[in-house]
This record gives sequence, structure tokens and C-alpha cells, in this order.
Amino acid sequence: MINRELLNNDEGIAAILKNLKKRNQPQELFKNIQNTAGKYKEKQQKLELLQAERNKISKDVGILKAKGEEPEKVESLLTEVKTISDKLKILKEEKEKSEEEYVALLINIPNILDDDIPAGADENDNIEIRTFGKKPEFNFKVLPHYEIGELENLIDFERGVKLAGSRFYVYNENIARLERDLISFMLKTHEKNGYKERMVPFLVKDDCMKNTGQFPKFKEEYYRMDKDELNLIPTAEVPLTNLYYDEILKEEDLPVNLTAATACFRREAGSAGKDTRGLIRVHQFNKVELVKFCLPAESTNELEKLTANAEAILKKLELHYRVVLLCSADTSFSSAKTYDIEVWMPGLERWLEISSCSNFRDFQARRAMIRYKEKESGKNKLVHTLNGSGVAAGRLVAALMEYHQTADKKIDFEKIYEKISI
Repeated sequence: MINRELLNNDEGIAAILKNLKKRNQPQELFKNIQNTAGKYKEKQQKLELLQAERNKISKDVGILKAKGEEPEKVESLLTEVKTISDKLKILKEEKEKSEEEYVALLINIPNILDDDIPAGADENDNIEIRTFGKKPEFNFKVLPHYEIGELENLIDFERGVKLAGSRFYVYNENIARLERDLISFMLKTHEKNGYKERMVPFLVKDDCMKNTGQFPKFKEEYYRMDKDELNLIPTAEVPLTNLYYDEILKEEDLPVNLTAATACFRREAGSAGKDTRGLIRVHQFNKVELVKFCLPAESTNELEKLTANAEAILKKLELHYRVVLLCSADTSFSSAKTYDIEVWMPGLERWLEISSCSNFRDFQARRAMIRYKEKESGKNKLVHTLNGSGVAAGRLVAALMEYHQTADKKIDFEKIYEKISI
């Protein structure tokens, strides 16, 4: 959530409006927030005046009682105190309602983008930062991963649909083993780079989804178990970040670097017709996630480190990839800055996002009240949070299937396993 203090000065208001415009978001939302904030402040001021008046009258009553004077006036003042108390009760309820309306609107304002984020309308305005390797060359036509997966009985899409519907799949032995071994390879690599592994629940409470920015704005994109009031996680970012929900960390313990391998669940409701074949846009997939908690002054550098840690996986596997800086319209609601890592897919003949690395600054920490105690001042301050895919296992499997095809339409598993030895 953005800092509500920004609403208290012209500079802050200008920054919010500029950010909404840069993100191509409607500014009417902000006008509603201002109106609600005005009503809230008005009730707050009335509340303070009434409380001051009640306190003054109560003091006068105390003085008169101590002197044993004017009992009729004391009785009149006590009646006045009761009347004011009744008004205060009503006003407090109205103020609480205004506060709820205020926060409900404020929570829909996206994070303030970093200054270096390019303005843009869509993914075509993203900026390529760097590339690694070259496009692989073949003396035969490379099949998309889903074609060779079906041809060689490596992936059973038909039985996946039979079990759960469209965009589900079943791995047969060789690919099942490969993805499991890739996940182990990724976790070991990240452990060497300073990340501590956690095994976390795949179901989380509504507050957890709200704290990381999935709720309330994008609630329809995820799977929810209404009876239990729990949600299937869309990424391990949610449980990992919420491990420190409403906690205060020690400054000397930062940064905290965590990793976890989990299943991820997404409706993909907004991607109808896109990548309906294969392992690209599915409702359930495995992913290794990286999450960081750090000091505010260090989050810019920590984003570069995080991205490099995700790149290390692709470098080890000798996959051709590029890093792109997302433009304003393509940067997610909660992020201040995001790098996407895209791997070249020779079978699909296009780039494919395989990791997304973001700096949320204090946006998530403010929602989740994740703080650290500053040693110098002794004050509690918000940490900065970051996360990135390290990387998406299904998409990595798809890439390796396309890179390691042979002319006789087989997959050279031996070559793949040579690269993931660690």
C-alpha cells in the first residue's frame, strides 16, 4: 500500500497523480480517495473538538465538586458531559466507517514506480537491458515442446484434461524425473548464493493475499476455498513474504534471503486464447521462488543481485536469454521496478518469460506491517521486500526440451543432466 502521508501535501498528491498517468490508470479513483479522506479528516477534527470540550467540562465538574459548590450547576454539567459522550460514540462509529472506506479505496492505488521506469502502453515498450549467449542453431526443424512431448509420450495432455480440465497435464517418467531434478538443482544453486530454503503451505489466508497485493484488486484471478476461507497460492512469494507478517526484524539480520519450491495455482482468466497448448499458461505449475527482506537503502542493489541469482540458473544451463526492464504499463500493481528474464524458445520461435524479478520497496511491508528496529534511532521502520522466480520449472522444462532435441525427434537427456550436476 502506498504511504497515506502522500495525501497530506501537494507534492505527494502530484506524485500519485503522475504515477497513475504513467501507468495509464484512471485518476477518478484518486479523486474518490481524496473525497473520502476529506470526510474522514472532518470527522476526526470534530471528534477532537468534542473530546476537548468534554475534558474541559469534566475538569470544571471536578473543581466544583472539590469545593462543594453549586450542586445544580454540577448536575447540569454532568448532563452536558453525557450528551457529548453520546455524540462522541456516534461520531466514532462514523469515523471508523470513513476510515474503512478510505483504506478500501487507498488499497487499490498501485505502487509508485521508480523514476527510471520507461513510460509505455504495453510489453512492446519494454527495454532490453542485456542478453546472454546466442540463438541455438539446428540443421533440422525444431518442434515446439508440446509436439515432441506428445510424440515421445513424455507429456500426457489428454489425461491431464481428463483429470482436471483444460490447461492441466501429466508428466510421464522421464519429464517427471527431470522437473524434480531441476527443482533440486535450482534450490541447491540458490542455497550456495545465500538463500535459506523453506517449505511452506500451499494454502493461505485472505490477509496473506492482501499483504502481497493479490487482493482485493485481482481476487478473481486466483483459486479460493470459500468454506475454509483459504486460497491456493499463485506463487511462493505469498507465504514466504508473510512469514514475517506483523513482525519486527533486527537490523543486523538484514538482508533475509529465502527460497522455496512450491506448486502454483492460477486461473489465467485474463489470457483466453493465449498459449493454450503446452506448458506456458497452465493452471498448476511448479516454481522456485526467491524472496528478500532488506534495508530501504539497499533494495536497489538487492534487485540487481536477485536478478543475477535467477540468471545464474539459465547460464549454468547455457540457455540464450535476455533481461528486459518493464515499462510503466507492464509493471505489476505492487512493483516499483521489474526485470523480466526471457529465454529464447527455438521451437516456438519467440522469447518466453521464465522469471520476473521485482522490487516492491515498502509497498508490501506497509500492508503486512513487516518492520525492522533501526539500531541508531531505536525506531521501527518498514523493510523493503523483493521477489523473483528462480525459475519457473515448467517453462524451464519446455526450454530444455526444445534446446536438446535431436534430428530423430528425441530429447538428449544425457546432455541436460551434464549441465545440472552440482
